Amino acid sequence: MTKATKLLTALPPPQRQRLMTLAREVSFAEDTRVFEAGGRADRFWVIRSGSVSLDQQVTSHQRVTVASLSAGDLLGWSWLFPPYQWDFGAEAFSPVRAYEFEAQPVLKLCEEEPALGLSLVRIVAEILAHRLEMTRGKLMEQYAIKRRGAF
Repeated sequence: MTKATKLLTALPPPQRQRLMTLAREVSFAEDTRVFEAGGRADRFWVIRSGSVSLDQQVTSHQRVTVASLSAGDLLGWSWLFPPYQWDFGAEAFSPVRAYEFEAQPVLKLCEEEPALGLSLVRIVAEILAHRLEMTRGKLMEQYAIKRRGAF
């Protein structure tokens, strides 16, 4: 299994410092919906403290938590890929403090500094690979539980 990659610690210090010039400190109260699946993805966050649940709407009345994120974790990657819409919803599970980055200034910085852009894309890809692996494990676990219950 891959290990979880933290965006800010994975970036080389000079690139991290450049990216942080675009950061804005924000907070979310417990139970705040940060974003909804299908909404416009025009920013991302790096969690400083607290936890956020990523969820998927499975019925009109039921959401399923697919991942829990905490300090150092990247919240939101859909800003980097067309059609720039959130694939999941996100909710603050506890009070959250985070660094918020607007997508357009970050993308402009990546164009101006291609090495930073390449580093950022590689790190986000590592994060996505890890989350895909974790999700696959959870699905296999759920499948095994259901199969045991079928007998």
